[in-house]
Amino acid sequence: MRARHRIPLVLAALVAFGGCAGMTDTQQRTMTGGAAGAAGGAVIGAIAGNAGLRALIGAGAGAGGGYLCGRSKENQERAYQRGYQQGRAARTGA
Repeated sequence: MRARHRIPLVLAALVAFGGCAGMTDTQQRTMTGGAAGAAGGAVIGAIAGNAGLRALIGAGAGAGGGYLCGRSKENQERAYQRGYQQGRAARTGA
């Protein structure tokens, strides 16, 4: 690959990964799931035909899965923090 072809690729990667800095974990998981689903759908579509539609379906399924995973992790963290605080309060007698 020529050097002049690498520069746009590197810039695109920096923009893509730098854009995640201000996102919540759920938003990051949703975006990652959507990208992975789109890539998987495109690969399957390239093999089986109709890559565009399969990529779109894959993106939707991946984004939905990423969102659900992110919400589940957030709920687990909140439950852990509640239990931790209740345990501390019971231990100190507050």
